[in-house]
Amino acid sequence: MTKPRIALVLGIICISIFPILVKLKLAPAIVSAFYRMAIAASILVPFALLSGKFKIPSIKLFLLTLVCGTIFALDVAVWNIAIQESTATQATLLTNLSPVWVGIGAFFFLKNKPTRNFWIGTVIAIFGMITLVGFHFFVNLDFNLAFIFAILSGVFYAIYMLVSKFVLYDVEVLPFITLSTFTSAVFLGVLSFFINEPFTGFTEMGWISLLIQGLVCQLAAWLLLGYATKHMRATRVSVSLLGQAVLTTIFAWLFINETVTFQMIIGGIILLFGIWVTFYSKKIPIIGKEIKIEKGV
Repeated sequence: MTKPRIALVLGIICISIFPILVKLKLAPAIVSAFYRMAIAASILVPFALLSGKFKIPSIKLFLLTLVCGTIFALDVAVWNIAIQESTATQATLLTNLSPVWVGIGAFFFLKNKPTRNFWIGTVIAIFGMITLVGFHFFVNLDFNLAFIFAILSGVFYAIYMLVSKFVLYDVEVLPFITLSTFTSAVFLGVLSFFINEPFTGFTEMGWISLLIQGLVCQLAAWLLLGYATKHMRATRVSVSLLGQAVLTTIFAWLFINETVTFQMIIGGIILLFGIWVTFYSKKIPIIGKEIKIEKGV
């Protein structure tokens, strides 16, 4: 396994605990997102400045990095609301439809176009996620605020992936993550202030949860995922993040006593198979034709 793939796997593990922490509702949704970014930024900014690695090649890339930070802030904010207003699993499912938007966006805007195996793998992986959550959820789907925000989160994340991939062609991971995280923190701090969410008064467990979100779910996770995004196709990174749904389900079973059914296990297996299809070289016969899946990261 190559270093980018190892970084991707570790990053996915780090972010998979995030929905569980948010679902505990130990802090309001938007201010929780603020602390996630602010804690990570408080470490990243001094390190990047003192190490002399805070270098952005041009004003254009600097501004695009600011855009990435703002978009990511919106992504986390609406996802937090979706998780707290529905369930961690449902919000994660709808948010992780982002590979569809990433694939479409990559087709029009990125140099590395998604191959047919990407679409095959994406369809299989999404079917696995639907199986994992339950078909009845889609039959009885209620287009409430949580649903809309979860969909928006997926759209925001897809835009973030596409723009960040463009920026990371020419910018190193550390300065990009540092500036984008700082921008997210500022944006979410201002937003929290204007909607009157409290910045203090949390329980000890609430502060511990915020620290984990900042240090593990943001700092560690996005340094790892930023490295993977720089060295891998944006489409493949996005589809691989679908595996987060499986890990989130496992963590929900372990820590907040959510039931894991046989259907969820089957859905997880299908989902992981879809991810596998996007990565490995193999000829898959479809309607009398063979599709060669491209090797490499």
